[in-house]
Amino acid sequence: MTVGASNEQEANVQSSIVNAVRKRLESVEENLSFYAARSAKSAGRSLDEEPPAIRTEFQRDRDRILHTKAFRRLKHKTQVFLAPLGDHFATRLTHTLEVSQVARTISRALNLNEDLTEAIGLGHDMGHTPFGHLGEEMLNQLFSGGFKHNQQSLRIVESLENNGIGLNLTWEVRQGIVNHSKARGDFLADTPDPGLTLEAQVLRVSDAVAYLNHDVEDAIRARVIDEEDLPGDVVAVLGRGSSQRIDNMVSSIITASWPCATDRPLMPGESPHISMGRDMRGALNELREFLFQWVYLPASEGDKGETVRQIMELLYEHYSRHPQNIPAEYESHANSPEQQAVDFISGMTDQYALREAESLKPGIAEAFRVWLPT
Repeated sequence: MTVGASNEQEANVQSSIVNAVRKRLESVEENLSFYAARSAKSAGRSLDEEPPAIRTEFQRDRDRILHTKAFRRLKHKTQVFLAPLGDHFATRLTHTLEVSQVARTISRALNLNEDLTEAIGLGHDMGHTPFGHLGEEMLNQLFSGGFKHNQQSLRIVESLENNGIGLNLTWEVRQGIVNHSKARGDFLADTPDPGLTLEAQVLRVSDAVAYLNHDVEDAIRARVIDEEDLPGDVVAVLGRGSSQRIDNMVSSIITASWPCATDRPLMPGESPHISMGRDMRGALNELREFLFQWVYLPASEGDKGETVRQIMELLYEHYSRHPQNIPAEYESHANSPEQQAVDFISGMTDQYALREAESLKPGIAEAFRVWLPT
């Protein structure tokens, strides 16, 4: 046999094997819940592509998100506390990983599509600004078109990443990313949009489970609150310590959502959705409101909060007026200099935004001097 024939035979064997891998993975999905999303039955992508060789469609989306620049920048973006000095405070990246882990646990327990949940989880917060929710609040005030991080996350995967052509993700992943955000109050009180996949619903509640727990731990670490300050009725239901709280919340979600795990259609009139036990839901919402009053709102006050407001305004005004200073990758999908500025600024890490502001107006970032290069 010639070398060419041998290489061709080897290539044919490899092609046969890798295609068999995807088919096997898709066949495993057929054993999921009757209501689980299945990659082989995805609503598809904006642009048609050849099926992946050794992954399902949702696995390919997960990997595309994981390798983006926007995902990497999450490690230097504030979660709640502005420029904390300790090494153990949550960042947007650690939060994202915790959300993904909680969501995968719930999805696996309910026999839902774990790959889809993970893909949504990894991409859901890439649109967050520097300086946490205060940065988002400022961009929303400054930009006439308004700003919401979930919509920016969608914009990143659809238009900004991959040199301005986007990631061409499946409809299910994009739907989950843009619908993860929750208004203040009882976000579990309303019946979910029937078009929202169960995996997206899992991610939505997992986001709350993750941030409520690490925000409590960070607030205690920052000495903003003590463990004893937590409402007694909340502690009685959720338990003490992050591990116990997460375990109790996740167990309640799985129990309340158990009909979603069925392998056959529910009775007429029944609709599968992700929920939580009544007492647990009440405790979660009370803890959430407690954190708004004692942690989230105070975190935006003081010298650092005022400095962030000045920095965001300075950056927005400068780049809106001088779009030529914005990298070209932000130009192709922006319909105005203001949109270019928003895309650029929202993608900045905290430290990059501080350095840019300091270069434009030396001394403006004095409240963050320990974070500035010497």
